[in-house]
Amino acid sequence: MESALNPYSPGSGRRPIELAGRDPEIDTFDLLMAKIRQRRPDRGMILHGLRGVGKTVLLNEFRRQAERADYMVITLEGRDANGGPEAVRAKLARNLLQAGRKHNNKNAGAKLKTALGSLASFSAKLGVTGIDIGVTLNQGRADSGSIEVDLEEMIEDLTGALAENRSGLIFIIDEMQDLDTGLISALLSVQHQANQREWPFYIAGAGLPNLPGILSESRSYAERLFTYRSIGALAAEAAESALLVPAAKFGVSFEKEAKDMFLRASAGYPYFIQEYGYAAWETAPEKVINVADAKIAIEIGRQQLDQGFFPSRWDKATKAEKTFLRHMAKDGEHGSSTSELADRAGKKQSSMTMTRSALINKGIIYAPSVGRVAFTLPGMAEYITRLSH
Repeated sequence: MESALNPYSPGSGRRPIELAGRDPEIDTFDLLMAKIRQRRPDRGMILHGLRGVGKTVLLNEFRRQAERADYMVITLEGRDANGGPEAVRAKLARNLLQAGRKHNNKNAGAKLKTALGSLASFSAKLGVTGIDIGVTLNQGRADSGSIEVDLEEMIEDLTGALAENRSGLIFIIDEMQDLDTGLISALLSVQHQANQREWPFYIAGAGLPNLPGILSESRSYAERLFTYRSIGALAAEAAESALLVPAAKFGVSFEKEAKDMFLRASAGYPYFIQEYGYAAWETAPEKVINVADAKIAIEIGRQQLDQGFFPSRWDKATKAEKTFLRHMAKDGEHGSSTSELADRAGKKQSSMTMTRSALINKGIIYAPSVGRVAFTLPGMAEYITRLSH
């Protein structure tokens, strides 16, 4: 089959041809967009789950929906590869300026232009200048130096102006658990104010399974600010659609046993389905993919995962951290008790705290509850086991 027509798209945040099993989340966000237009208050959305389940794909879909509705959309990732919290805040400021420049067009009224002055003041206070959005700074507004005060003032001004055109302000935040505590607290505080005062400002965020706990720890009312959705492996019917529908668009089908092999190998995880589907397309000689094709494609797909998806995290670990991860892998995908890991290592639990914290900071593991840790990547335990053989 022709490689140029391969309908599968393994990659971070890339939308598959068939976005199966995520209609409830897409419909919920679409309803939020409609409510903003009707000036009816609602809640933002938080997606949480392991890596590779399609959270970023959904956020990108939300962004497209909001942009089509002509809302002001600000995207942000919780961690900057080139710096710490200051770099993330600077990226927020730049993205705000870029959005402000886009919305300062011939249709922008006087109130919006004034509000954009607060946006410029906020960004300047964070040290970001050089992006001319055609307005002057609002002295004494959003420039106090307190991230919480300035964010609130800026969003109050912006949403007041946007509401006049039945528009709103949407923050799309990926890897939200990696935001610094001060920025998380400020965002939650402003979302709380927006909900109470009916400003059309909403956060759509995504992160690891422990994100809801991080938000609640920051602000006790966080659980009431958002619609929370756990994003995991696809249900059987949706996983089948994700595998079969893209190929069917080009007249390609799967024998039942071959299909079942792919679904078992992927365990319903969207990223894995794309990887195995891609390999099947590249290796199958005929338009009916059979068991022999499936065996080869699954092996190639697994090798690809072992060369990219898993090493992207494993290679970040130190020797001591890899030893910790090997002990975890013995418990499989369901997580490990930190006390049992200490016993397994023949060490005191307190002596492993720094290693545990470092692995959490690197995004390789997370703490689903007190005294337990689990992998952030599905299939990581099996990968580590394969490395050991």
